[in-house]
Amino acid sequence: MAVTAGTTEDLLLEHQLCFALSVASRSVVASYKPVLEKLGITHPQYLVMLALWEQSPRMVKDLSEALQQEPATLSPMLKRLEQAGLVTRERMEGNERALAVGLTDAGVALREQALAVPGTMLSRLGLEREQLRDLNATMHALIAAAQDAGGAGHAGAAQEAGGHDRA
Repeated sequence: MAVTAGTTEDLLLEHQLCFALSVASRSVVASYKPVLEKLGITHPQYLVMLALWEQSPRMVKDLSEALQQEPATLSPMLKRLEQAGLVTRERMEGNERALAVGLTDAGVALREQALAVPGTMLSRLGLEREQLRDLNATMHALIAAAQDAGGAGHAGAAQEAGGHDRA
């Protein structure tokens, strides 16, 4: 695709995709805060718990790929979840570097409370399920395009996550 010279209007802040995505991300994550506070977890911790509710135990490397986060970013979060009694962290026998993360009984039980989160968020954001599905599909296509263009992240994980219609 040929790149054409832009106009002055192209440089307006309100026309920047990166700006809209940044503001939308902060705003949506902030809207989760009061909902997740009732569960006693933060938004990043919620994402970890979602991954563990899908499959537990998981190796830290697997969690890192699923969440598109570096293991070093996950480590302090996993430690806090362990201190909260929601997960366990165990070194694998024969490989001291490999760390498995699993759910405790409390972590499993938290899933029942979390079942209300997606519906609550749809309501808070004023979205219908079909709108969410469309938005989610568009976001996953954008993630894949950005990763193909040399952006950061794990393209495979983004493609695997495509099609989810959860808030």
